[in-house]
Amino acid sequence: MSAASCLLTEDQFLCSICLDVFTDPVTIPCGHNFCKACISLHWDTKVPYQCPNCKKLFHTRPDQLVNTFISEMAAQFRQSAQQKASSSSSEQHVVKPAKVPCDACTGTRLKALKSCLVCLESYCETHLEPHLTRAGLKKHQLIDPEENLEGRMCVKHDKLLELFCKTDQVCVCMLCTYSDHNKHDVVPLRERYEGKKSEMGKTEVEIQQMIQKRRLKIQEMNRSVELSKEGADREIADGVQVFTALKQSVERSQAELIDTIKEKQRETEEQAEGFIKELEQEISELKKRSSEVEQLSPSEDQLHLLQSFTSLNAAPPTKNWTEVRVRPPSYEGTVVRAWTQLEETLSKQMKKLLSEVELKRVQQYEVEVTLDPDTAHPKLILSDDGKQVTHGDVKKNLPNNPERFDIYGTVLAKQSFSSGRFYCEVQVKGKTEWDLGVVRKSINRKRKITLSPQNGYWTIVLRNGNQCKAFAGPRVRLSLKSQPEKVGVFVDYEEGLVSFYDVDAAALIYSFTGCCFKEKLYPFFSPCPNDGGKNSTPLIISPVNHTE
Repeated sequence: MSAASCLLTEDQFLCSICLDVFTDPVTIPCGHNFCKACISLHWDTKVPYQCPNCKKLFHTRPDQLVNTFISEMAAQFRQSAQQKASSSSSEQHVVKPAKVPCDACTGTRLKALKSCLVCLESYCETHLEPHLTRAGLKKHQLIDPEENLEGRMCVKHDKLLELFCKTDQVCVCMLCTYSDHNKHDVVPLRERYEGKKSEMGKTEVEIQQMIQKRRLKIQEMNRSVELSKEGADREIADGVQVFTALKQSVERSQAELIDTIKEKQRETEEQAEGFIKELEQEISELKKRSSEVEQLSPSEDQLHLLQSFTSLNAAPPTKNWTEVRVRPPSYEGTVVRAWTQLEETLSKQMKKLLSEVELKRVQQYEVEVTLDPDTAHPKLILSDDGKQVTHGDVKKNLPNNPERFDIYGTVLAKQSFSSGRFYCEVQVKGKTEWDLGVVRKSINRKRKITLSPQNGYWTIVLRNGNQCKAFAGPRVRLSLKSQPEKVGVFVDYEEGLVSFYDVDAAALIYSFTGCCFKEKLYPFFSPCPNDGGKNSTPLIISPVNHTE
């Protein structure tokens, strides 16, 4: 290995990105090698993925394969270089590949420390000394080592390009300002350099911001895909639940139909078997009498024949079978009746299942809601946790702040919503009157309230223990099978939807649709007056069940 390594030069172990000996070298699909950190950083900042050497494009980020051979060779070369450096300090400044060599050196050319824009040559530490000590040379402009010094000279005047023409956007020399670029807007090269440097800094910041925005957009899109998949999985599960239940109902109805038909057939068979058994018994008796008649007929004994014939007539069969029939059962209408009954069952079950699915869907948007004491009417009594409200008989002395209702016994939630969906549940069990819903922020709280969407109220109410109404402009009387004990309130802000649910029955009570929300919305509660204790039960906001 040592003999082979002597034939290799350092440039064979240089990463083309950092221009240094490989560290953790990896190979990409096109065959080129780079430091693992260098190519990773390169692809983190460059889009699309491209090989820095051959410019080959990859549609996705390529795999990086560890190149153990290059790694071992680079390690040995690095060790060898360190040994050479320690044995010969005079060779510390020998030029490395891709570095600028000293133009004044003879033999082994050392690494240049500076380039002179006047002499158009580069110098190592030794040959640079005259430019640092001699008065005439000290005025020359020195820069970091540069290979192509001729490219810094004006091809027309053979003078240093030290100015920039903003009019033509080119670098010029001093003599150019007296000829081709006369009266143009010309500034020193450094001034333009610093301006461009500042612009590049801003551009880099903007580019990084654009990259960050796009990465955030990618995250947003990936999150949207995840949410879509979660939604699809929920819909599939709900659909399977609904159709499984319906399938079971159909199978149950089919089994009941078959049992009904078979039962009718079984009754017919049992009736026929009874008639046949009875007929067979009579036939047996008649055959017996026939045999006796045959035996008696040849007799010449008059007394014996008359006495025997009298006993023969004692018990003749008397049943008349002429009108007796085994009538096949009528199956007409059996399937139709079964289908009609199935339709009714499926319709009821479908409504129930869909209601349960719909309620389950909106319940995923449940949020924690607490009552705001700063909005509560002075006669209302709020619990310490802000979850319960009752109507008291005594009006408390409270600050009449702008948010407080002073006419109607109402309170709002602390939480407001101006986008998305939200849901909360309120226990109304035991109450004879209550108001629930949402209101916009700008409602007037200092005068008599008229509940309607036009005034910023989307509410339903209970009156007299059994009269439920929606205040939708003209009031809508709601027909409910039973009074709800817990009411769910759901809002889709962008959709313009406010829906109320009977939670225990999983049934929709009423929906306000086509609403146009432009302000913050607040959940709205009124326990209504006590009515002599008949309506003293509090409204109770249910806590969010995080375990579901």
